[in-house]
Amino acid sequence: MITHVLVANRGEIARRVFATARRMGLSTTAVFSDSDASAPHVAEADVAVRLPGDTPGETYLRAERLVQAARSTGADTIHPGYGFLSENAAFAQAVSDAGLRWVGPPVQAIESMGSKVEAKKLMADAGVPVLAELDPDSVTESELPVLVKASAGGGGRGMRVVRALAELPEQLDAARREAESAFGDPTVFCERYLEAGRHIEVQVLADAHGTVWALGERECSIQRRHQKVVEEAPSPLVERIGPQMRERLFESARLAASAIGYEGAGTVEFLADERGEFFFLEMNTRLQVEHPVTENTTGVDLVRLQLQIADGHALPAEPPASRGHSIEVRLYAEDPAHDWRPQSGTLQRIEFGNTAAEFEVLSSPGVRLDSGFADGDAVSIHYDPMLAKVISFGENREEAARLLAASLARAEIHGLITNRDLLVRILRHPAFLAGDTDTAFFDRHGLAALSQPLASDDTADLAAVAAAMAAAAENRLTARANARIPSGWRNLPSVPQTKTYTCGNREIDVSYLAKRTGVEIAEHPGLALVEATPTRVVLDVPGEHGPVRRSFDVARYDDRVHVDSPLGPVALARVPRFTDPADLVTEGSLLAPMPGKVIRLAAATGDRVTAGQPILWLEAMKMEHTVAAPADGLLSELNVVAGQQVEVGTVLAVVDTPDTEEKA
Repeated sequence: MITHVLVANRGEIARRVFATARRMGLSTTAVFSDSDASAPHVAEADVAVRLPGDTPGETYLRAERLVQAARSTGADTIHPGYGFLSENAAFAQAVSDAGLRWVGPPVQAIESMGSKVEAKKLMADAGVPVLAELDPDSVTESELPVLVKASAGGGGRGMRVVRALAELPEQLDAARREAESAFGDPTVFCERYLEAGRHIEVQVLADAHGTVWALGERECSIQRRHQKVVEEAPSPLVERIGPQMRERLFESARLAASAIGYEGAGTVEFLADERGEFFFLEMNTRLQVEHPVTENTTGVDLVRLQLQIADGHALPAEPPASRGHSIEVRLYAEDPAHDWRPQSGTLQRIEFGNTAAEFEVLSSPGVRLDSGFADGDAVSIHYDPMLAKVISFGENREEAARLLAASLARAEIHGLITNRDLLVRILRHPAFLAGDTDTAFFDRHGLAALSQPLASDDTADLAAVAAAMAAAAENRLTARANARIPSGWRNLPSVPQTKTYTCGNREIDVSYLAKRTGVEIAEHPGLALVEATPTRVVLDVPGEHGPVRRSFDVARYDDRVHVDSPLGPVALARVPRFTDPADLVTEGSLLAPMPGKVIRLAAATGDRVTAGQPILWLEAMKMEHTVAAPADGLLSELNVVAGQQVEVGTVLAVVDTPDTEEKA
């Protein structure tokens, strides 16, 4: 009987499994890298074991260390979570060889699906429709575009869309490097790429007694870089096509699971077209990131069922019926407007004030939060930058989308750029609400438009006023003399005080003058300050039908200011009154957009380069990022070498354009 579970994973998924284990009265063990020593999942476990090192290869991918951690803490069971070694047959075998219980399918089932190349052949033999595999070395022009995929693993790593034969060799090499880094296996293959397909997947559960459930389908079509961004159950496409498509999907998923003698929770993924035809993509022999939407729409705890199946329990003959609608979004520390650039650093605050629960199955309309981060935590360069999964449940799809968008828009997320505004715009977009959610969603509706801030320029201007008034209030509280006198007050006519902020590419001046009748804001005639504390400001904003009272919550972190209100979140940077010469960089400097490792150089000092030409590649958060020349010119400096670790803002190189060369 299972009594003590070690989770061979980190962050949100470790916390998710621990939450169910606690509800089942089980003891828990956490493992942690040096980077994760103060992470929430470590504190929540009954006992924790350090895995020396920072990178996945040093820590969470070391099977022998994970098995030893279980032995040293008395754990009798290992749950692999998702990612890392969750689909590694050798790890599953090592767990069994150590006399421990493995929460997952049999080793042979993992091996069958571990190679996407072999999995397709097996599924075709079982009668499951598949897309033909293409040999990367013999792809022809007529077969383009093709998708390069890693045979092992998932999550978008090792995946590339290729539309020109000349690009194929370079993209194959890049995919192999990413696959090797993420999964320890550089094998890749190609298949025909459907430009506007629907990504539909079926949750399966199977016990050791012959029962196989198809527990509803999910749609995960809105993706970036082949990584899912929005997931929902049921699928809008399947709902439109009708029950015949759902039954065919379920039958194919059950065939796939039965063909490999599956046990436990797994997901069979398909690519579908608008007519309802579908093809097998892969089977994930583990729990999925998006499993909460299935939990909400069926009322079952999938982790509980995983543990029960691993303990030998039998499933009921029939799965529970579906109910309502659930949508999940992945909140990432990344900048969608700049090629999805991942962010790292301190997450100062993450607060969803109206969530109904954490890591719990929702039974009534509301919002659930599954996160591995807390206020003040560091987002490391070594791991995926997902901050949280935010999941809604509603009686229908419209309600689920409305609840989720409102929760995200009102959340306080401070310290890092995230994709929050993008997620809200997706959830409120007419095409999304109409169920038109294929894999070309960003191409069709414009990433630039979808990435726009939720807050308008007018809102940002008001936020800057609130930031200035909050700063003035704090100055009064900390003043050593005359603390009761308003900031900037004079008993004779005087000039206004001015504070300047940047918001994106805009610079906002706030000029204010304290008078006997109140504070006058030069840029906003008629605006009245009602109340100001260091953390909250209330303004009466003039309008067409009279003033409207609005409240703003203000949080400051050095020169960074976050202002939250129902009008939308605003991030500001205070512009110092004087510039430190040490902060100036040479014109044409290429700065590291994130911390990372230089993995390749493509140019040398003295080379003539053209706009967009790759100069070097950085590896960060298990993905490759190209640093390219911003304009035509001369590469006058190259300050890094391959293998070098750099911090954000490091001057990597300098490109002298004709203009700068003339100035010199």
